Amino acid sequence: MVEFVQQGRVCHIKGRLSQTQVIALWPQRQNLLEKQTQELSLSGLEYSDSAGVAFLLALVRAHNSPLTLCLASEQLKKLIDLYDLQSFFTEEAL
Repeated sequence: MVEFVQQGRVCHIKGRLSQTQVIALWPQRQNLLEKQTQELSLSGLEYSDSAGVAFLLALVRAHNSPLTLCLASEQLKKLIDLYDLQSFFTEEAL
């Protein structure tokens, strides 16, 4: 299960983001983040598969203002490197 916790301009993503969660969240993707969100903190994301990474990138593209992905877990860093996605994540994430 995955949880989105909004705190001002930062939204903390917590839990696990796998294909099952992505399928459930996909219809809501444009409403998951508040308009003032500028950062997605991924430090609480315990696990993500490739569908989860694709979902995070879809959130970035769907958001109406610039959105930074930061503080990736070690497991997520491996996927970032594997898929050569460093340009989507801040230095803190890598």
